[in-house]
Amino acid sequence: MKRIALVSIIALALSACATPETRVRTALMDAGLSQPIAACMADRMVDRLSLIQLNKLSGLKKLRGQDMRKITVEEFLRRTRALQDPEILGVTTSSGLICAVKA
Repeated sequence: MKRIALVSIIALALSACATPETRVRTALMDAGLSQPIAACMADRMVDRLSLIQLNKLSGLKKLRGQDMRKITVEEFLRRTRALQDPEILGVTTSSGLICAVKA
């Protein structure tokens, strides 16, 4: 029993090591973005969105496993808009545009 508790505590401690920026960057890369664009967007997004808003973005995980080249801008914006948070939409859109131009 003590061993299970110890393993659980270690697992919890290791999961806490991932910063919000790391989690956002990884999620963006999983969605098909390149590492430089994902890193740029994550950096901007964690500075501009709350943790609650960043967690709402996990609703976009439906994009995982799909070929991002086949997802239209309109579809991406529709899904982001469906989160019903104008700030998320604005930050995600502006970050994507700025980071795509920088790359």
